[in-house]
Amino acid sequence: MNFEALFDAVYPSLFRYCNRLTGDPDQAEDLAQEAFFRLLDRGAEGSDAGLRSWLFMVATNLVRDRSRTRETRRRILSTVPPPDTGPGPERDLERAEEIERVRKSLEVLSQRDREMLLLRQEGFSYRELAEVAGVSHRSVGTILARALKRFADELSKEESGNGTSR
Repeated sequence: MNFEALFDAVYPSLFRYCNRLTGDPDQAEDLAQEAFFRLLDRGAEGSDAGLRSWLFMVATNLVRDRSRTRETRRRILSTVPPPDTGPGPERDLERAEEIERVRKSLEVLSQRDREMLLLRQEGFSYRELAEVAGVSHRSVGTILARALKRFADELSKEESGNGTSR
């Protein structure tokens, strides 16, 4: 394997691919470089086409791992209450804006998803949720997980649409 020739041939398209996945050129560069580093570190061998596929697979997995890590951090940080700066007009305005974003995100969801999330927030058990929603208690976890994912996606859209970042 001629590493330099492989790098010259594959790096530009690998970088573009990573950049399209992440939307961040700096992160894309890091990911593409990490994929090539792993190629060297693991001593992967094979045809140029096989190594190219391997590099793209590694880069895809790296993007997924970073996305999962970022999502986990976001979830953990969202459970930690922000430091209390005391009551004040700015805090009241921020709270009102946050409530509005949550409401708008909930409005986009289907009625069942909205109801399931709100009832769960009120402390309903899975069996109680199943009774109220008229679904099998075995499917409540899946329904809630999907509803929560849709809600999180909508909330992210709403937050990015308002120019706020969390």
